[in-house]
Amino acid sequence: MDSIPVVLQQTAARVPERPAIFFGDQTISYAQLAGTVERVAAGLADLGVGPGDRVALLLPNCPQFVYASVAAARLGAMSVPMNPILAPEEVAYILEDSGARVVFAVEKTAPLALAMAQRCECVEHCVVAAEEIPEGALDFRALLREDTSGLPEPPGAEEVAVLQYTSGTTGHPKGAMLTHANLLSNAAASAEAVQMNERDVFLAVLPLFHVFGATVTMIIPITLGAASAHIPRFEPLPTLQTIERAGVSIFCGVPSMFAVLAALKGQHGPDLSTLRLCISGGAALPRELTPIIEERYETTLLEGYGPTEASPVISVNRTRESRKIGSVGPPLPGVEVQIRDESGAEVKTGEIGEICARGPNIMRGYWQDPEKTAGTIRDGWLYTGDLGHVDADGYIYIVDRKTDMIIVGGLNVYPREVEDVIRLLPAVRDVAVVGSSSRLRGETVSAFIELSEGGSLGEGEIIEHCSEHLARYKVPRTIHFMHELPRSATGKVLKRELRARFK
Repeated sequence: MDSIPVVLQQTAARVPERPAIFFGDQTISYAQLAGTVERVAAGLADLGVGPGDRVALLLPNCPQFVYASVAAARLGAMSVPMNPILAPEEVAYILEDSGARVVFAVEKTAPLALAMAQRCECVEHCVVAAEEIPEGALDFRALLREDTSGLPEPPGAEEVAVLQYTSGTTGHPKGAMLTHANLLSNAAASAEAVQMNERDVFLAVLPLFHVFGATVTMIIPITLGAASAHIPRFEPLPTLQTIERAGVSIFCGVPSMFAVLAALKGQHGPDLSTLRLCISGGAALPRELTPIIEERYETTLLEGYGPTEASPVISVNRTRESRKIGSVGPPLPGVEVQIRDESGAEVKTGEIGEICARGPNIMRGYWQDPEKTAGTIRDGWLYTGDLGHVDADGYIYIVDRKTDMIIVGGLNVYPREVEDVIRLLPAVRDVAVVGSSSRLRGETVSAFIELSEGGSLGEGEIIEHCSEHLARYKVPRTIHFMHELPRSATGKVLKRELRARFK
């Protein structure tokens, strides 16, 4: 198997004039994409970037994300994609933990990137793609080199391409090391499973900093020679207009996006006749959404599943005829799934246990964390932390999460991280954070707070405090004050009782 930059070069040689990216009024061909990647790689090499280095991306969906990530991979470096709306402390942690030497930004994210470059000793250069380049930053256009003859040989397929940070239940994010082989095998198996082809146009509205978006709307199109239409953020009408303008045929999204589209009043204006397939992942898809989306938009909506550590797809329903609503489908070709009990033994068909997966898509491990790696990958099997069961036909059903993770609009929120921030307030004796169901966002964050004796605190103060330390989607939407949190005999807070209040 080749590496991602080699696959891009092969595709560009095969279909040089075919559109690769639609972005606003720009159309970028495969020849232009591959050529720009080479030029950016040469510029990065001049900055001293080489094999094993880390290059951070504080970017929304845009062509520069593709240029920078594949250019870093071209040099044998690892890209470190980051959510642009993370709080400064969160960005600083990822930069310092990864040891990123270069960070890419656009105009909107440049102030944060520059501030972090000054704060984090490892960051040597901040590259900004914008009309006006702030002081202290390098102009993305100046990074481009005409002479690319000095570039080294591309890396092998087993080298790490991406450090994809995913939060852990113990607080700090962990960097999942995803190799070229992990990502390309997952792209190939996913495309085969749902019969994607080179004539498809993918809607890149899922964030590319998330591996779901990167694999299905950036890497799959590159492997097929298909096009992708980039949207920086999801907004209902502009999204539908982009589908019409670009002739989008495949829309991969999270349930909250489909919930918004299902709730639109009246007839949609744009012509969506090219839209043949929608795929939902990142959170449980409410059963009632499927018939609404399919009838209103005359398309097919299928549900899939997978964690970051699996690059990320483990399973997906194949067709409207073969799917089972409520299931996330059978495993991808080449991926094995077992349901195991606490002892690691496989359970019987229909019994609930932890979903475990094995295949070429499973990460190498967590960056500089062999202990967590050993706890997550055992004898080649990825222990996902998700609970579910498999039916007699091999279809997987997600029951619950083994951890207390909350998924807000497809993004992971880990309660302890929010709890630690709230505990900084002197009036807080204890706090428990759980997820509450939301039709639009899958879940929202709710905090149950026990105040210290004589302590006084308002909801607004807590939300303002959290907003200063956390990304917006992690900030609690509801605050509940309690005289005492429910606890077990050993003093552990019983979150299941708190969650039951929302049932």
